[in-house]
Amino acid sequence: MRAAIYSRFSSDLQREESLADQTRACLDLIERRGWTLVATYGDAAISGAKRDRPELQRLLADAKAGRFDVLVLRSLDRLSRDLEDSAGFHKRLKFARVKIVTLNDGEIGDLHVGIRGTISAAYLSDLAENTRQGLLGKVESGRSAGGRSFGYRAVCQRRMNTPQKGRLKFPQADATARPRGV
Repeated sequence: MRAAIYSRFSSDLQREESLADQTRACLDLIERRGWTLVATYGDAAISGAKRDRPELQRLLADAKAGRFDVLVLRSLDRLSRDLEDSAGFHKRLKFARVKIVTLNDGEIGDLHVGIRGTISAAYLSDLAENTRQGLLGKVESGRSAGGRSFGYRAVCQRRMNTPQKGRLKFPQADATARPRGV
């Protein structure tokens, strides 16, 4: 059986080696089953909530062209974290006569897509809410929620003159000070 591997990780805060780690684990399964690896696809630092991942699109085109018979993934959420997209990708691959096999669940059927897709969608929703709450907490405590804020300066520790993480202040205008460039 001709096999392909798809791997993905979500953000640039994760390790680039994650793709290689996922591929290696999938290759192990392919070798144990006696399948032949014909293609690998990997999207780095792209959310599973996005459909337009370049390697995923290439994978779908190759599946439609009949280049492989089975797609191996670490888990279904590598394909998508959106329930509708997971179901759509599963349907397109099924139509192309490509089976999906994951390290976590084995061969994927409609029930897997429904259950795992729902769990992945809930995970994204929880992550978004937790992120909003964390940023709100920073702002309410007087810290920056990210990036540099125009007109503000970092609060520094007096002795070491090093910025305190997330602490900002708005410099008070000195009555005798002239604006720069005047």
